[in-house]
Amino acid sequence: MVVVPVMGGGLEAGDAWVAGLEEVHERFVHRPGHPLAVAEAARNLAVLARRAGWEDQALSTALNAADDPALRTSRSGAAERGLLIQSAAYSAARGGDQKGMWELTAEAAAIAIADSLGGTTALRDHGGGFSPATIQLHRISAEFSTGDPSAALAAARALPSVERRARYYTDVAAALAQRRRRDECVRALLAAEYQAPQETYSRPAVKSLISGLLLSGRATPELRALAARVGVLP
Repeated sequence: MVVVPVMGGGLEAGDAWVAGLEEVHERFVHRPGHPLAVAEAARNLAVLARRAGWEDQALSTALNAADDPALRTSRSGAAERGLLIQSAAYSAARGGDQKGMWELTAEAAAIAIADSLGGTTALRDHGGGFSPATIQLHRISAEFSTGDPSAALAAARALPSVERRARYYTDVAAALAQRRRRDECVRALLAAEYQAPQETYSRPAVKSLISGLLLSGRATPELRALAARVGVLP
């Protein structure tokens, strides 16, 4: 088993963390004969890198894996390639590159509607699957990450299905909060709670958002009751 160092403080800790990622990459990503496993390992590495604040490495890891010709020979390979490009788009957004995010999102969308996938959901056991709906959900989060809540709301309105509603509503709530539309934000959070209460209660982003609402303005009875259910009422 390979132990990846946990990101700590300072440049030295960051360098050690990256070295750990590279070790995992060398042992598992460059393993022939298992293209889906290789690609999924790379996608998970990209997520870890992005969470540590290494957006450039996350972007290159995902795109390099997506270039594997073995992913172009099957339906599942096409879906995994789409997931990698979708991940790269989010990394671009986290790095402040909105134009790059748009371009990569468009590339992932083209894969999702290609003949081999036809707009259906594939690889449901890989991070929730790959489909036009998952791309749009990632687009909402990505637009918000670039600091463009108006674009996030526009992307939310274009969502083509009801998949993963809780995430949709919580992302919409975050965009509304940034625009200081408190009442609409609370309504979106209540909608997320209605769709998937336990998932909503457990999301750190939801707890942080509700705590911020409590501190930044008048706490309505609805907001206070929701805060109590989520476990952040002072």
